[in-house]
Amino acid sequence: MSTSLTADHNFDNQNFTDSSFPKGDYENCVFTNCNFSESNLSEMRFLECEFVGCNLSNTNISKSFFQDLDFRDCKMLGIQFEHCNPFGFEVRFNNCQLNHASFYQMKLGRSGFSNCQMEGVDFTETELKNTTLFNCNLQNAIFENTNLELADLRKSVNYSIDPEINKITGAKFSLPDVIGLLEKYRIKIDPE
Repeated sequence: MSTSLTADHNFDNQNFTDSSFPKGDYENCVFTNCNFSESNLSEMRFLECEFVGCNLSNTNISKSFFQDLDFRDCKMLGIQFEHCNPFGFEVRFNNCQLNHASFYQMKLGRSGFSNCQMEGVDFTETELKNTTLFNCNLQNAIFENTNLELADLRKSVNYSIDPEINKITGAKFSLPDVIGLLEKYRIKIDPE
């Protein structure tokens, strides 16, 4: 694992696609308008950090620790979060583009998503119990053997969740998008 520690540091408007991001541990750091697209962030540790307006699309995060992280207004297309170290994994996303990201078999009970674009996201066998997915676009998101008990999906749109193969007890949904639970039955619902 990495050995150097960077703490309480602000990184502004830096492009890490041309030069490799220094391996190490980052604690209580803020990354603003940085470009990490297709960078190698594997085997690093990020603790209590914020990413604001950053591009992390297709970034390699294999074996990295993501503990208590906030992502705001970030572009994070195609990230394979299931390759992160699962110990203490906790992330919050607000107004992020997470299209085609994967959370396969992850435990996200302490994480949250708000106002995010999440088209084609893979939540197969994911633990989303008590997780908030508020006002998110979940077009073509995959929910298969997913635990959504007590999850909050209010104001989220375009999801299709099969209650027969997913756990949804106590989950919160809002009209009219709750009909995404009936999509597989191909029934017609009269709005009046």
